[in-house]
Amino acid sequence: MSRAMQCQSCLPGGSWAQLARSLAGSRGTRSVSMCAAAMPGPAGRCFLRKILRTSSISLPRGCARYQGDSQESSAQPGTSRHGQSQLRNVAFSGAIKKHQKSLSAWFSHQPNEERQFGPSFSLDAVHVDPVIRESSLEEILKPSPDLTIQNQLQQPCRKVISLHNLFDVDACGRQVKNVVLYGTVGTGKSTLIKKMVVDWCHGRLPRFELVIPFSCEDLSHSHAHVSLRRLITKKYQHLRDVVPVLEASNLKVLFILNGLERLNLDFRLAGTELCCDPNEPVPPSAIVVNLLRKYLLPEASIIVTTRPSAVRRIPGKYVGRYAEICGFSDTNLQKLYFQMRLSQPGCSGEESQDRSSAEQENLVEMLSRNLERHNQITAACFLPSYCWLVCTTLHFLYFTRTVPPSQTLTGIYTSFLRLNFSGEVVDSTDPTHISMMKYVAKTVGKLAYEGVMSRKICFSEEDLRQCFEVEMKTESELNLLEVFRSDVFRFFLSPCVQPGKEHTFVFTIPAMQEYLAALYVVLGEKKTLAQRVGKELSEVIGKVSEDVAVVVNIISKVLPLRFLPVLFNLLKIFPRYFSRVSGKDKDAIAHTMAQELFKEEDYYNDDVLDQINSSILGVEGPMRHPDEAPDDEVFELFPIFMGGILSRRNRAILEQLGCSIKNLAAFEIAKAMKKTVIRKGRRGLPPSELMDYLFFLHEFQNERFTAEAVRSLRAVNLSSVKMTPLKCSVLASVMSTTCHEVEELNLTSCNLDSSSLRTLFPVLLRCKALHLQLNSLGSDACKEIRDLLLHDKCVVSSLRLANNPVGEQGARYLAEALAKNRSLTQLSLLHTGLGDPGAEAIAQHLAENQHLQELNLGYNSLTDTAALRVVEVAKRHETLDKVHLYFNDISEDGKRALDSLRMDRDGVRALVFLTAGTDVSDYWSHILSVVQRNLPFWDRDRVQQHLALLLQDLESSRSQTANPWRKAKFLRVESEVKKMLGKLQDGSL
Repeated sequence: MSRAMQCQSCLPGGSWAQLARSLAGSRGTRSVSMCAAAMPGPAGRCFLRKILRTSSISLPRGCARYQGDSQESSAQPGTSRHGQSQLRNVAFSGAIKKHQKSLSAWFSHQPNEERQFGPSFSLDAVHVDPVIRESSLEEILKPSPDLTIQNQLQQPCRKVISLHNLFDVDACGRQVKNVVLYGTVGTGKSTLIKKMVVDWCHGRLPRFELVIPFSCEDLSHSHAHVSLRRLITKKYQHLRDVVPVLEASNLKVLFILNGLERLNLDFRLAGTELCCDPNEPVPPSAIVVNLLRKYLLPEASIIVTTRPSAVRRIPGKYVGRYAEICGFSDTNLQKLYFQMRLSQPGCSGEESQDRSSAEQENLVEMLSRNLERHNQITAACFLPSYCWLVCTTLHFLYFTRTVPPSQTLTGIYTSFLRLNFSGEVVDSTDPTHISMMKYVAKTVGKLAYEGVMSRKICFSEEDLRQCFEVEMKTESELNLLEVFRSDVFRFFLSPCVQPGKEHTFVFTIPAMQEYLAALYVVLGEKKTLAQRVGKELSEVIGKVSEDVAVVVNIISKVLPLRFLPVLFNLLKIFPRYFSRVSGKDKDAIAHTMAQELFKEEDYYNDDVLDQINSSILGVEGPMRHPDEAPDDEVFELFPIFMGGILSRRNRAILEQLGCSIKNLAAFEIAKAMKKTVIRKGRRGLPPSELMDYLFFLHEFQNERFTAEAVRSLRAVNLSSVKMTPLKCSVLASVMSTTCHEVEELNLTSCNLDSSSLRTLFPVLLRCKALHLQLNSLGSDACKEIRDLLLHDKCVVSSLRLANNPVGEQGARYLAEALAKNRSLTQLSLLHTGLGDPGAEAIAQHLAENQHLQELNLGYNSLTDTAALRVVEVAKRHETLDKVHLYFNDISEDGKRALDSLRMDRDGVRALVFLTAGTDVSDYWSHILSVVQRNLPFWDRDRVQQHLALLLQDLESSRSQTANPWRKAKFLRVESEVKKMLGKLQDGSL
């Protein structure tokens, strides 16, 4: 024979008989290699036994194997041959170890999206195996049951099988060689395969001595003929010494074929010829087919991963076991995943260990309680990929200390889709090869958009038919829809868990509805019928215009038909005219964005980041009664995602997914937005809505546009917005696009701390009026404020720190700042727990200050000594003319001493009581308004005591004057104080 191996397809008719005759008539012993796969079944095996008995044939490379049966010649004993075998085994072992090391490094490598969690998040550290259920071809082919939440969750899976037992013998006792592992998008097929390879590399999969993984996506891109030997050595160079003797070495080999739906396989003999020679160049698809047929390396085990729609591409006779990945169908698996993922040491960044651990435990506990309620998030986390998205979002919300340009919420969702749909087409057998993400944007995006416009999150089967089936015109479109239903539908839509709505569908993750709606609009899929017809007509005219122009020019020279060129030139105007008209679409997109961003009915909702947090962790408190009317749905993320999708980075990722947004289109939309978004943003917005606007600017990632928008914000009021580290970072990032001075920044009651001030430091430097009342700003925060006030670029003129636990040490830091600051004119330390030592520290450094005009030390438990000390220093100050000392522990003697230091004699006004000698103080209304504003945060019993003292002082001063006008003023103020006291006692204030 001229070749070491030959297939039946290469031999003429009767070649097996001719070969037997030639072997029988040969002299001596001849060594011949043949493949029993050319004669499958018992007949082939019987023929081989006969040849071996009559001719003593030695079959090198173990070719005489079929379906687990093998016949090998007995080797001649000899010392030299035994030594060569040992050397070969040592070489094989070294090559395989190098292969393991290379595979481990490659498969342990995490994508960029994973690395945002830190290096501790390796595949070995955080992995929970999904449920795998043994299935059959009959179950795959039968119609799917009604897709309800009961079919997905809390139902024990029958025939559960572990990953390491997939190649155990089947129910009939036969050894399984080929396994098809299938699951819908997002169930964790690729991650499971990566974990399987890593386990083998670390010795945790002893069944196999060699694992050779292949990506079917890579194979689909290769059209050149290649041999199996070349295919392996090209990808895994360490195996170049192992592959030539792969058959004869008796190695237990496992081939992994990941993503079989990418390959268009043909198991017909007419479509793919038989091949048993690893050295014969054939198309990559033919290698896969013959491996599965067991004509090529018949003793090798093979595991194939695929989507459900492609399972039937492999004939059932070539499959030993079907296994379905069921995801995290048990909520305990979901909890375990979150526990492992959110409890990793590197998850919370550089915060203190005690604080970060407590916050991580709190997150896990809240998430666990929400899962136990069987809310919609339980259905979402049925898919492991959505568990990843939940953890990523929580990491973004809670542990983000700085926000680099690449880290946005839109970027997280876009990258999430890339992880699941990169390079995916709906159906590799369809000639259009439409990308999966493009198909989703056109169909599911339409459903999402219509839901946003009608403020609807639950969709009936009729709604689905309207979006998916109404425009079906061809067999190809119907086939694509069937593939989508089988493989992808449950990734985006899941059954509703609300009582009475079990047969409706909602988006698996609520924010995904808004993302896909935004993508649908930005891609320009939202078109009227006239726009669609006009676009098609324009494209047709544009394609034929050049050819027709040549023909018309030739005819017009021969025939006197001068009107034809004129007519044709008029026809050519249509595409240009349509392109101008279609440019108005960009204005419509910008108008939609502005309209949705500034909806007045959404003005007083929580900001979008708090909404996302609530959707994941739930809302603490009693559950809503089923009969209670639900709140109106809000879709405030929709315009923010529209802006985020237009950013350069997200457009680049979407381009990889087949959703192209051109630079010119993004530029025109941004240009149109200046007329709408920036103009509306100049209006006074409620704090939560202003936070959404700032977050929109951050997501948009257009520095020039953001700078123009921020310059129009002279006052920034974010009072009562819970300023998490992420929100502080967003505010700092957006405001850093300009250098203009901010007239006022109101951060009252925003849960600020020292780390928040560090993040906001560059912004605070440029604020003239800074409101930091009602936060948790202690001595550490006062140290940051000291550094702020001592900075040479600080322009803060008014600083309000009322109702913060400043304390004595904080007062010392602020006093140091007062001594050298040149910009501050007003300082409010109302109710900051200074005490006498804190006031003494302020008084000690106050003399060095030359610019302060007003100082508020009210409600700080100051006694006569400290109060007089402050006023004594104040009266010598060049600019200070007003000191607030009301609601302190000042006696009647102290009041008289302070009253003697009135402005007309000593140049300073001390606001202590509602009276000034025998007259009412000019600031009585100011003092009472301060009390009324701060009552929710002050000790009510103590306030009642102070009001009673003020009332006694008013009555005493009224009795000392005979002026009826003054008496009337006293009576008026007394009535206001009595009214406030009465409301306090009744609890109505």
